[in-house]
Amino acid sequence: MDVNLARIVFNKMNTLEDLDKNKLPQHIAIIMDGNGRWAKQRGKLRIFGHENGVDAVHQTVESCAKLQIPFLTLYAFSTENWKRPKNEVDTLMRLLVNVLKKELKTLNKNNIRLKTIGKTDTLPKKVHKELTEVMSKTENNSGMILTLALSYGSREEIKTAVQEIAVKVKNNIISPENIDETVINTHLYAHFLPDVDLLIRTSGECRISNFLLWQIAYAELYFIDVFWPDFRENHLVQAILSYQNRERRFGKTSEQLN
Repeated sequence: MDVNLARIVFNKMNTLEDLDKNKLPQHIAIIMDGNGRWAKQRGKLRIFGHENGVDAVHQTVESCAKLQIPFLTLYAFSTENWKRPKNEVDTLMRLLVNVLKKELKTLNKNNIRLKTIGKTDTLPKKVHKELTEVMSKTENNSGMILTLALSYGSREEIKTAVQEIAVKVKNNIISPENIDETVINTHLYAHFLPDVDLLIRTSGECRISNFLLWQIAYAELYFIDVFWPDFRENHLVQAILSYQNRERRFGKTSEQLN
């Protein structure tokens, strides 16, 4: 989608009721970008933006739960984010622990199951412990699956899958001629997730940033010139409306679809 079009569409204040409930995306993935720049515009430290981005996460999760979206995946911390200043990373980790504790009640109230993808074993012990506890306390919920991509990078995900498959080929567990998309998918971090239908990125940046490269093969991409802390329900609605007004052909022609 043209970013300029996104600016035009966002002048309208649509609500959840304006959406066609029969054409909702099954899997929404979001690159939550712009926290740091949002804070800098206000003369604050970057962490101020991360703290205010929590409200956007809360509202987005609740809105998707209301719509009964089956899968929501949020890009929370990439493998590349470890390169950021240590004080920012440490503060992000503390914020993550606090958010997980605070949001457990909301997750259970909305029947949401929490899962993660990424190299979560590289997270600080306290973060990993809290994450494990929240996932355990929501594992019996049967509504939306909320997945946090933490210490995640899609290239690393694909590399790890290739390595695991190679070992199985070497040990005669898998024959090379039997390697197909299903086999590859079962070895990915996100093996429990379906392909992404709608990918949203905030902040006006128009790139994927190593996020779910395998899973977004036929995703509809939506870029919006709004920093993540300012992202609200009406922005989510506009993204879904844009999705609903597109023709998804998956390589076919319009005539074949009709």
